[in-house]
Amino acid sequence: MENLHIVFWLFKDISWCLVWHTLGIIMIFPTLIISIIIAYRTRQFASELCHNLAITVWISANSYWMISEFMHFDAIPIAGDLTYKHLAVIPFALGVLILAYYYLWHRPRHPEELETM
Repeated sequence: MENLHIVFWLFKDISWCLVWHTLGIIMIFPTLIISIIIAYRTRQFASELCHNLAITVWISANSYWMISEFMHFDAIPIAGDLTYKHLAVIPFALGVLILAYYYLWHRPRHPEELETM
């Protein structure tokens, strides 16, 4: 399933690069759904769960950014130099926070846990 996930992700990003709106938007769904399933299946390992959740929010941010460009609202200003495309930083930052939690809080307090990465 993880290898199929990468295929979907690549098709989504290739569609973005080639400005194939329909295929790019369609590919969001299997890419995101499989990343959620992978995160759920690895929930018993904190390391895997945190990394897979970070990937899921990364795909969400990446998908929002792609849609904002496809629908031409990416450059519309919200406030000052901030545009709608910049809202993608929210899920990107959430991914960083998830990994920061794992590396700075959870892992140092649970050195005995197995890592599967």
